[in-house]
Amino acid sequence: MDSPGGKDVEANPTGSATMELPVLTQPGLGETTTTVTTITQTGGGWSSGLLDVCGDTSSCLMGAFVPCCLDLSLAHQYGECVCLPLLPGSTFAMRVGIRERFKIRGSVCEDWTTVYCCYPLALCQMIREMKKRLKTQIYTVSTMLESS
Repeated sequence: MDSPGGKDVEANPTGSATMELPVLTQPGLGETTTTVTTITQTGGGWSSGLLDVCGDTSSCLMGAFVPCCLDLSLAHQYGECVCLPLLPGSTFAMRVGIRERFKIRGSVCEDWTTVYCCYPLALCQMIREMKKRLKTQIYTVSTMLESS
């Protein structure tokens, strides 16, 4: 039952008092736009090999000449404080974290060997992986509601 205030009034099951319920309105006809953002890719191996340095020229040059700056950039992309690379073992920890976050096959032993034997190459590979896996793809879907 409608009351003058725009609220539905329903009798209490005991019949002694009435309760007011808010009016719920459904969306009208028209066009609705929904934005869908994809979730990051997970699983599998590293998207590029350790020696695939030509895939990203800027990362390659930074890794060759100023790997410490590349390490700072990696920490920022990883979501950590840019001072993290100043701590011993932080690059190794980030590599393990990237591998775990994206469910990349490998082991802690492989990560340790890669970081401590091929530090600049490991940084370049980690940067390429972060760029590839964190690239967001946005799709816009439009739907039209029609009355029948």
